Amino acid sequence: MTKKTNLLKKESGAVLVVALIMMVVLTLIGIAGSFTSIFEIIISGHKRGSTDAFYSADSGIQIVVANVDNFDQGDATKYVNNKYNPYTDPNNPNPTNAKMTITYDTVQHGSPRGLGFSATGNYEFKHFLMESTGQDQVDTGTNRSTTTIQQKVVRIVPTLQGGN
Repeated sequence: MTKKTNLLKKESGAVLVVALIMMVVLTLIGIAGSFTSIFEIIISGHKRGSTDAFYSADSGIQIVVANVDNFDQGDATKYVNNKYNPYTDPNNPNPTNAKMTITYDTVQHGSPRGLGFSATGNYEFKHFLMESTGQDQVDTGTNRSTTTIQQKVVRIVPTLQGGN
């Protein structure tokens, strides 16, 4: 019996040291998990903001393309220096507050490549470049996500035929 008590006396405090080491290891694992979760939440917030900005810019283009009158240079008040902001016209709603500019490209002529038009004698092709910039609609901070989308539009206009 005395041998057993001597053996236990030599191991005094070993269990306490092992328990403390295990608690430190588990605490470090918990802290690392918390930091990882916080980092993932921040990343998903940025992703949501950039997606919101993309759809804001895309809706700006879709609303403008739907109104053919936006691509008519007949109204001299619209295109100044071959540029036009369609959201100055009340016929173009702007629910996402996208910033939009349409530029009439006077340099390009003819049908776009790969369009398959061969009857170019009876048609005139007008080339436009649209640029829409949208911002995150939810974030109110100073560093909001912003996306700019550019899209080219070609308007096909029949030319006047020779007199009868």
